[in-house]
Amino acid sequence: MSTPQLPIMTDAGTGTALPIMAVTTESLAGVLQTLTPVARDYAVAVDYRPEFANHLVLPDGQGALLGLASPTKTIVNLTETSAWLLGNLARNLPAGDWVLPQTDNAEEAEQLVMGWILGFYRFAKYKKPIAQKARLVWPQSLSAARRDSIQKRALEIYNARDRINSPANDLGPAELAAAMQKLAAENNASFTEIVGDDLLRANFPLVHAVGRASAKPPRLLELNWGDDAHPRVTLVGKGVTFDSGGLDIKSSSGMIMMRKDMGGAAAMIALAAMVMVDRLPLRLRLIVPAVENMIDGSAMRPSDIVTSRSGKTVEIGNTDAEGRLILADALSYATEDGGRLPQLLIDAATLTGAARVALGPELPGLFARDRQLAARVQAACEAASDPVWPMPLWAGYRRQLNSKNAELSSVGDSSYNGAITAALFLAEFVPPTVPWLHLDMMAWNQTNRPGRPEGGEAQAVLGLHRFLQGFGG
Repeated sequence: MSTPQLPIMTDAGTGTALPIMAVTTESLAGVLQTLTPVARDYAVAVDYRPEFANHLVLPDGQGALLGLASPTKTIVNLTETSAWLLGNLARNLPAGDWVLPQTDNAEEAEQLVMGWILGFYRFAKYKKPIAQKARLVWPQSLSAARRDSIQKRALEIYNARDRINSPANDLGPAELAAAMQKLAAENNASFTEIVGDDLLRANFPLVHAVGRASAKPPRLLELNWGDDAHPRVTLVGKGVTFDSGGLDIKSSSGMIMMRKDMGGAAAMIALAAMVMVDRLPLRLRLIVPAVENMIDGSAMRPSDIVTSRSGKTVEIGNTDAEGRLILADALSYATEDGGRLPQLLIDAATLTGAARVALGPELPGLFARDRQLAARVQAACEAASDPVWPMPLWAGYRRQLNSKNAELSSVGDSSYNGAITAALFLAEFVPPTVPWLHLDMMAWNQTNRPGRPEGGEAQAVLGLHRFLQGFGG
């Protein structure tokens, strides 16, 4: 996969740079009075209104107006939404250098710049890239080191989006393995993989059961990085590079977007890369079960019973509920570490439609046994303008996973609470002593929003990175 191109920024603080003027309903009249008559009359004639992120390019070389939507929202005191304020501008402003109102707050400047960069993204792997026109002048409050970190983290979001958007004929389990191997080599990390029938010999029976019907062999991928003395953090991502539904086959409309079913893996790979890029003091472990859920004579069947890595027997209730199966083996593996259990375990997955019914596509559901831990993560995600929402691990629904023939059914017996029963299924493979977070996400923007173009999205990654910056400190 080629490296996506970030927008070019500039250090040029020349007099030719055009100002981006943030305005509210309250401040608009005063700002208009500072403009030339031509620019002022133009803004009045088009009836410009300072709704959030609504911009107007002014004539007479006066720059552009940018709406903050509310008198309470200013450049100096950003809300969580305002971090995306510049998200539409990198693609839509005319050619030239553009400068923000000066802010001495480096964190606020970082969020604004990140919104600008992420809004420039387009999936251009199979098309001619759109040429860049506008360039943003780096805010003076951002040091050279911070600028470098912003660009490297933004690149990982680009990479994750590209992986999610890529069709399954170009991105399968082997390509995910190559991406992790390259990441490991670039960061002096170790990488291992277990492929095909070797999964059975290594005791990953559920990963093998899901992926064995594909011509692309299933894999268990692992990356390790960092100092053993640092807090142990393990990331697990669902890597279903295409999901046909198996023998419980999806409809054509249900299958069309299933290249994105590895969105959890893409998100966790991006998060791991950010941890290493910023050299956070963590002992990092990344585990990705990578499979295609396909159909042939060897495909797993509804009512099959498989003994999982943990030793628990699982009855396959629906072959289209495959993500929780591969995660079950991966989570068991993640919590066996020779008595050195992770001090934080995070898994991310495009797991259930039920979570989308509950929260919609823009808000990943966050499950955790520890409500205080969940609250801290939610706060970090909100501060990063990358929100998640807590969901209950309601123990009363555990009975719905009972099976007459095995220790567990892979699916609940009700159509109403599928996100919760899926999380409860995963909880069966995580010891209660391990601090654990489960994210059920869409990994996709259904519409264009500032900084978040339609298509694949690395949801919660910026928020989790922010949380990990302070973890164990």
